[in-house]
Amino acid sequence: QVQLIESGGGLVHPGGSLNLSCVASGTLIYIWDMGWFRQAPGKQRELVARIVRKTDDANYSDSVRGRFTMTRDVAKNTVYLQMNNLKIEDTAIYYCHANVLGTDHWGQGAQVTGST
Repeated sequence: QVQLIESGGGLVHPGGSLNLSCVASGTLIYIWDMGWFRQAPGKQRELVARIVRKTDDANYSDSVRGRFTMTRDVAKNTVYLQMNNLKIEDTAIYYCHANVLGTDHWGQGAQVTGST
């Protein structure tokens, strides 16, 4: 059974940084595409960053490119999302995602709130 557990959310001032972690169990993260999505209040869930399976190639949405970095630690079976220069509009619940054999798996979500 695939499980994804996120941690690292919180409250941050504009310009601040947070690092989200997602520990996977029941599968090996290296062999699947892994992603971070977010959903703001009243909006649809959107893809923020994605690492292609068996590579270290990461892709980012236009809204976060240059500020967010997604990485993967194979030994720890964990993916990370380093978020720098956070903005108020980055406020959302962030979800870790894996597509394993055509099935979508989601973490429970981590709240990130930008506040002055």
